[in-house]
Amino acid sequence: MEARRDVFQAIADPTRRAILGMIAKQPTNVNTIADRFDVSRQAISLHLKILAECGLLSMKQQGRERICEAKLEKLREVNEWVAQYKQFWTQKLDALESYLNHLDDNNKISNDKTVDHEESVRKNS
Repeated sequence: MEARRDVFQAIADPTRRAILGMIAKQPTNVNTIADRFDVSRQAISLHLKILAECGLLSMKQQGRERICEAKLEKLREVNEWVAQYKQFWTQKLDALESYLNHLDDNNKISNDKTVDHEESVRKNS
């Protein structure tokens, strides 16, 4: 059975995310990529294969070198998925901020009443 890969699997690994970051800046040959990581070339080749299967990079043969180029359009799917949770958390954090402001306002009112009461007590003493 053939493994089915998607963009989420590709970005799940920190090494693959680092490779994407590297090749997003400029197309890079496989040896340069492998030299930047403290893992075997075989492991880097596997990471590159997964990124290619997920459609996040393409490899071109240029003479004796294989050049990796980022294809980041598929990250739109990740962005859309994350955006819905960003909206969810923004709403929750806004509600928390409102609640905390409400508590702070009530605390200020309570403190003002305490100060007024203490001043009244002092005047009547």
